[in-house]
Amino acid sequence: MDRRRLPSLHHYRFHDTWTLAAAPDAVYAVLEDPDGYPAWWPQVIGVTRTGDDSGTVRFRSFLPYDLAVTARQGRRDPAARTLEITLHGDLEGWARWTVLPRGRTGSTARFEQEVTVHKPLMRRLALPGRPLFLANHAWMMRGGRRGLAALLESRAEGI
Repeated sequence: MDRRRLPSLHHYRFHDTWTLAAAPDAVYAVLEDPDGYPAWWPQVIGVTRTGDDSGTVRFRSFLPYDLAVTARQGRRDPAARTLEITLHGDLEGWARWTVLPRGRTGSTARFEQEVTVHKPLMRRLALPGRPLFLANHAWMMRGGRRGLAALLESRAEGI
């Protein structure tokens, strides 16, 4: 009998790829500045520094609830244009940005995240709510991609 463990309803793995019309170094510079996220990512509603490499981040997407996490810098590699953080709080796990060149002037920003949800509401609604939680995350990522693209475009135009 196969006794492999079934994945938890509270566990999520996300992969998103954003194609951007900006140089990889310009994209990386924005992504490595967590204090600036609320200015360009509408669903990031607050970042409060708690140390040189840590802070509290609050998110709210389409569904009417907030998520709060303490984010701590894990890996920061400007040469590889890779950023990693660990997350604790309503979400427990990690997230990673990797920025790669695309064509002559563009870039690809790859986002990867693996988390377990600890927010009580989301845990209670894990089975019926999972499709909505996934859609909520997709909505948040679309907002981030649009916001980052608009910021990079305005910087390129000198606005």
